[in-house]
Amino acid sequence: MKIIVCGAGSIGQSIVSYLAKGNNDIAVIDHNQRRLDELSKEYDILPVMGEASHPDVLERAGAKGADLLLAVTDTDEANMIICQIAYTLFNIPRKIARIESPVFLDPIWGAMYNDHHLPIDLIISPDIEVAENILQILKYPGCSGLLPVIGGEGYILTIKIPETCPLSAIPLSQISRQNENISIAVINIFRDNQYFIPDSYDDFKGGDEINIFVKKDAVYNTISAFCAEKPSNERILLFGGNPVSKYICQRLEQDDSIISTRIIEEDLAKAQNMAKDLSTTIVIQGEMLSDVILDEADISHIDAAIAVTDNDKDNLLSSLLSAKRGVSSTISLVNTPSYNNLILDIGNSILIDRRSVTMSKLLKELRKAKLEEAYAISRGNGEIWEIKIDDEESVIGKKIGELNLPKQSRIFVIHRNGEIIYPDPTISLKYGDSILLYVDSQVVRQAENIFS
Repeated sequence: MKIIVCGAGSIGQSIVSYLAKGNNDIAVIDHNQRRLDELSKEYDILPVMGEASHPDVLERAGAKGADLLLAVTDTDEANMIICQIAYTLFNIPRKIARIESPVFLDPIWGAMYNDHHLPIDLIISPDIEVAENILQILKYPGCSGLLPVIGGEGYILTIKIPETCPLSAIPLSQISRQNENISIAVINIFRDNQYFIPDSYDDFKGGDEINIFVKKDAVYNTISAFCAEKPSNERILLFGGNPVSKYICQRLEQDDSIISTRIIEEDLAKAQNMAKDLSTTIVIQGEMLSDVILDEADISHIDAAIAVTDNDKDNLLSSLLSAKRGVSSTISLVNTPSYNNLILDIGNSILIDRRSVTMSKLLKELRKAKLEEAYAISRGNGEIWEIKIDDEESVIGKKIGELNLPKQSRIFVIHRNGEIIYPDPTISLKYGDSILLYVDSQVVRQAENIFS
C-alpha cells in the first residue's frame, strides 16, 4: 500500500513506526528537517521537506498514485485543507485527518465531512483517545489497560501479576476451579521480554503482564482475584500542560469522586493558558523534577501521578520519582516505541503506548479482512480483530481447528445470540457469530487471507 503521512510530530512518528512493519511504501511530509532525518534513520521512508498543504509538495510525495493519506499535523485546519487537496487534485481514495478541536468534533457539524464538502473519510483524535485511555485506567485502579470490546459486552484487561498472586503457578485450565469467580480468556502473556500465546498447561508467574478477556460485570472481581487492586484514585497530579492533560482535568473536574487535580508545567505561557481554561484544577509553574515543586504539589498525598509530556524521558523520570515519593499509581505516556522495552524495569508504573492507542483507530482502514473493529495491543506487537460472520464468509460451518489459523493467532471469544463463549478447536462457526481474534503482528497477512 502506498501511504502518505503528513506531519512527523509525535503522532506521525507513532503511525510511521507501526506502518513500517508492514509491506507499505511510506512517504512522510514535514516542514521540520530534523524530524524527517530522525525518522529516515530508523525507518525506510521517503522524507519530503515542505508544507503538506501545498500541492507541489504532495506531488513530490507521490500523491498521484497514493492509496491512503493521513493528515496528522498539529493544526486541524491544515489537516482539513490537506485532505481537500488530496481529493480534488490527486483523487486519493482514502483520506484520514487528525482533528482535536471540540468545535470541529461536535456532532452537529458531522454532515460537513463528506465528498461534497470536506472529503475526510475518517477522523482520528489521538490526544483525546490517549486521555480517555488514561481515564479508564484511573477508574479501575490495579489494571494497566482496559479496552471495551463487542459493544461493551466485555473488556480486554491488562494486568501485571504481583509476586504474591494466589493464581500463580496454577495451570490455566485449572484457574476457574481454584477460584469460581474467575471467568476469563487468556490472550497472551509478556515474559522475558517477549509475548506469547499460552497453552492450557501454562501458568502465570509473578511479574508477568497479561492480556485477558473478561465479561463487562467482572472487571473489579477479576482485578481483586489477582490481588492487583490499588486504592481509589482521588488526588491526581499531572506532569505537562498540553491537550491531553487539559482534557483529563476537564473530565476529572466533573467527577464527584475526585478530591483534587494538579498540573505541573514548566513553560510559563502554557501554565497560564491551562489555569485560564480550567476551573478547579491547581496549575503549578516550575521544574517538574524539582523537590520544591513536588512538595508544593503535595505529592506525599497524591494517589496517581500521570506524565503526559511530549518527552518520553521526562515522563518516565517523573513517574519513577513519583513512585519513589510514595505515589501508588504512576502512568507514563510513551510517544516512541524505543522505550517499550523498559516495561520490566519500571516496577509497577504503567506505560501508555501512544502508537497502539492511535493505531487502534486506523487498523480497519489498513487491513484487507472485513473487520467490525480492530485494536492494537501489546505495544504494537499484536492486534485484536472483531469479525462478524455473515453470508459471504467461507468459514461458516467450519470448526476453529479447521481454519488453519497461524500459530501466533487465536480465536478466544465467540459472541453468539447474546452469550459469551470461550471456544476450543472443536467449536464450529455459525452465521451471525461475532468473534474476537488475536493476531500477532508477524502473521497479519496470513490471517487476512482467511477472513478477507
